Amino acid sequence: MHISEGVLSLPVLAGGAIVAATGTVIGLKKLDSEKLISVALLSSVFFIASLIHIPIGPSSAHLILNGLMGLLLGWAAFPAILTALLLQAVLFQYGGLTVLGVNTVTMALPAVVCYYFFRPLLKKNFFSMSVGAFLCGAVSIALSATLTALALSFTDESFTSVAQMIIYGHIPIMIIEGFICASAYGFLQKVRPEMLLTMQET
Repeated sequence: MHISEGVLSLPVLAGGAIVAATGTVIGLKKLDSEKLISVALLSSVFFIASLIHIPIGPSSAHLILNGLMGLLLGWAAFPAILTALLLQAVLFQYGGLTVLGVNTVTMALPAVVCYYFFRPLLKKNFFSMSVGAFLCGAVSIALSATLTALALSFTDESFTSVAQMIIYGHIPIMIIEGFICASAYGFLQKVRPEMLLTMQET
């Protein structure tokens, strides 16, 4: 869901940079040494998963896994996603440096929103946990696609049709990521429950 260089207007770029910087500062403040390995691991997973992408106009469709990152990292998803996007921009020219802020926001902000919205479901029974994790994976993609579409629409009305394509094109990915998130969270609940301690944070 990377937006390419030279597409967005200056106000959209500036707004994205401010929100990304704010989220990253909050994420770094909430990050402790015990979570560094989890952050690095999930940042690497995000980096690899989003390398395989399908172009959709000035954006692209690919696995993101930001819902899973949100569940496991909370606000730390901001610096984790920012780092992965920066490496992709420098090494592979995906997205770009000028759109780094906007691309970070479109992927990290939904992760944090879903973290707070769905975590009550994850503290109940197994069925509730599975539903919550699925919704977190699916809704985070829906929100990311919507934010990307809004960024394009606010730049120029001519991007409206492309914005709609981005949302429709990510519907299958919403479902796929929902199942991936539910499966991964359930697996970690069994074998590495200590990775889920961030769920107790506010």
